[in-house]
Amino acid sequence: MKKTMIFAFLCMPVLLAAEQAPAAVSPEAKGADAAQAQVMDVAERNKMLYSLGFLLGDNLKKQLILDNEDDYKALSQGMRDSLLNKKSQTDLEKYKPSIIQKYQDDAKTISAKREAAQQEYMASFQKEKGVKTLDNGAMMKLSRAGKGKTPKADATVTVHYTGTLIDGTKFDSSRDRGEAFTTKLTDVIPCWTKALQQMKPGSRAKVVCPPDTAYGNRPVGQIPANSVLVFDVEMLPEGK
Repeated sequence: MKKTMIFAFLCMPVLLAAEQAPAAVSPEAKGADAAQAQVMDVAERNKMLYSLGFLLGDNLKKQLILDNEDDYKALSQGMRDSLLNKKSQTDLEKYKPSIIQKYQDDAKTISAKREAAQQEYMASFQKEKGVKTLDNGAMMKLSRAGKGKTPKADATVTVHYTGTLIDGTKFDSSRDRGEAFTTKLTDVIPCWTKALQQMKPGSRAKVVCPPDTAYGNRPVGQIPANSVLVFDVEMLPEGK
């Protein structure tokens, strides 16, 4: 994975095109078809907007701690009133300081829990049979040995990989794209530079990258700052 690669979440536009009815179709049939298409368009728009709302909620819950149904109701009512241009039921200026404080407090709590979970994940992985800890702290476990020579630090390699967070959230995959990834080992994150030098053509490994061997405190696309990254990497033979 290149250091400069940007992982971006894109909301793709829905392109809706109405097909012209054949000349032999009656006006009544044309009207029925148009009505049906409109119903379908509305249904798809509702699904799109629902998906947008779901994603907004998913993003919000990563930043705030909401404990119960009353929390959800109050938050959703405030959003609804704002979207409908209704007058706020509260003095917004009065609550701004406490809103900022909640964001700050929740961020600390969420970050601490996430860090604890990541440390637990790495400690557990390190205890697995066959795990090798590299000199920069990255860890790897071969599931297939491969044959031939291991690459040097400045070599160019071709791999297939899938990258996830420790909870299994996938953020990138050459396999999903159906296209192998070719790169120089000098152009990838430090975790990869070290781990791939331990792999032979045809080998496959699980590679766990501590934050300081990946993107550190930089959030990248779907990857939050200070994330432990997990890769399923397969080194392909030359010409594959």
